[in-house]
Amino acid sequence: MDLTSDEFSVKCKQNVCSKGPLITDNTTGEVLCGSCGLVLIEKVEDTGSESRIHDMEEYMTKSRTGRGVSLAMYDMGLPTVISSGGKDASGKFLSSYTKNTFHRLKLWDKRSKSRSTDRNLKIAFITLDALKTKLAIPDMVIEKTAYIYRKALSMKISRGRSITSLTCAALYAACRQTDTPRTLHDIAQAGNINKKNLSRSYRDLIKTLDLKVRPFDSSEFITRISSEVDISEKTQRGALNIISQAVEKEISAGKNPLALAAAALYISCVLNQERKKQADIAKASGITAVTIRNRSMTLRRDLGIKT
Repeated sequence: MDLTSDEFSVKCKQNVCSKGPLITDNTTGEVLCGSCGLVLIEKVEDTGSESRIHDMEEYMTKSRTGRGVSLAMYDMGLPTVISSGGKDASGKFLSSYTKNTFHRLKLWDKRSKSRSTDRNLKIAFITLDALKTKLAIPDMVIEKTAYIYRKALSMKISRGRSITSLTCAALYAACRQTDTPRTLHDIAQAGNINKKNLSRSYRDLIKTLDLKVRPFDSSEFITRISSEVDISEKTQRGALNIISQAVEKEISAGKNPLALAAAALYISCVLNQERKKQADIAKASGITAVTIRNRSMTLRRDLGIKT
């Protein structure tokens, strides 16, 4: 890549050289005189934009600074990489003694990553990445999940338990703490595990780690159910209004937030003359039609709604 001398404000001091072009060697990071080859600047910093990274292979080959530190990676995004090539950074061949030294370092580095804790984290975070894709979980929730799982692993809660069930339990706990509307049924189905096992692992996490979780807000499920049943915005606003009234009168206490959201949507559909079947709302929410009918009757009676 040819650069003008104005970009670096340098010129060759040799008397025999005219003001020729400057040449940058991208491999060694040096700026040379185009006339005599004299090195004018060493180790030039690359100020260009970062390469876009999509996977670990591209990170190793393209990125100059690497990905950010993340708890959701077993090594936190700080891997130790020892090249197998026999050259140093400047392209010079290494001596046989230095080669043997780095070979031993590479061997011990590989052995240090074979501990049971590292293997456990690798499997858990591969599962977590799959759950993230299936359930469309935000990165913030994934980081929270990884923190909870690492804490559980350090307190040896994982002994005698499935890695998948504990990972799913940590994800559900993170969803509860961040108000991300994902139910036990959703996570159990995505993780392909039994709902009872997931509930048991979740209770153990709450008890051992003393996690503070709060109930889901019913309004968080309105958009999710409405998108599957194709309910209008006007009806959604009516359902949100019904839920806010129920919260003010403390009718929602002790009620399943998902069932309350489904019942509020059904009542709002009736009030706005939007023809939607109870069976369709029940299927979209995962709540039985009988439960929706009972919750609807309770809301109508306590809030004085006439349909």
